[in-house]
Amino acid sequence: MGIVLVHNEDVYVEQAIRNIASVCDRIHLVDHLSTDRTPEILSRVTRELDHVTVERSSDAGDSHRAIESYAGTPTWVLGVDGDELYDPALLAGLRDELEGGAHADVFRLKGHVLNCNSLDEPRAVAGGYLAPPSRPVTKLFNMAAVDCWTGCLERLHDGDAAFRPGYGWDSLRYTSEGTDWESDPLRMLHTCFLPRSSADPADAGARRGLPETGAYRRGWRGMAHRLRRRRHIDPRIKEYQRSGSGWKQEWYARGPVVSVDARPFFDAEGLG
Repeated sequence: MGIVLVHNEDVYVEQAIRNIASVCDRIHLVDHLSTDRTPEILSRVTRELDHVTVERSSDAGDSHRAIESYAGTPTWVLGVDGDELYDPALLAGLRDELEGGAHADVFRLKGHVLNCNSLDEPRAVAGGYLAPPSRPVTKLFNMAAVDCWTGCLERLHDGDAAFRPGYGWDSLRYTSEGTDWESDPLRMLHTCFLPRSSADPADAGARRGLPETGAYRRGWRGMAHRLRRRRHIDPRIKEYQRSGSGWKQEWYARGPVVSVDARPFFDAEGLG
């Protein structure tokens, strides 16, 4: 199951969806009131792919309510943003492993990420900061680990989870520990330092998270979200928890800038 929450993501969102389309039995898209070409793109994708559905919502919490019914079932849920591009071939291999029972002893998996600050025009090479040592943002959750999971202000973020024996927030495995970038089945290009919308300025840089924009930033939902996020932070990334406008730079720009082959993350023709 894939759950995708987006807001003004028309640059990469179609590629992000198509990269998980063959791996997820179902994908639900939640558009948080986008004003660029994102709604048009999502509508077209849902017409072309029978197992993809979309809703437009002013409440990001709808993205979690859409998956609450999977709690207590043998379902893995992959959370994807509009700037997150997985390697579809390696991800398919991970699905086979999960169906065979691999990683059933943990609540969530995290893998290698390249936080991109450059992507050349032919999309042959991506540059940026690897996680680790930067913060990993991959979101793959084992719903069999919980009897219920409610109260999230956006999908797969904190909330109130009733864990089954042997599981908890710290029931976590890093696929990056036993692999390198080239072989990690959960590897992902995170285009967080690049414009994600045609409406963004070319030098927009890293965008604020959804709860820190628009009505969420001004209202009670944004404040509640930020407070709740502090409750359950991965042990490895507590050092990255910061406040202020530079938090993405501190979380996602650790270590040296590296270059990787971007071709596995884009189809042959690419997407404009």
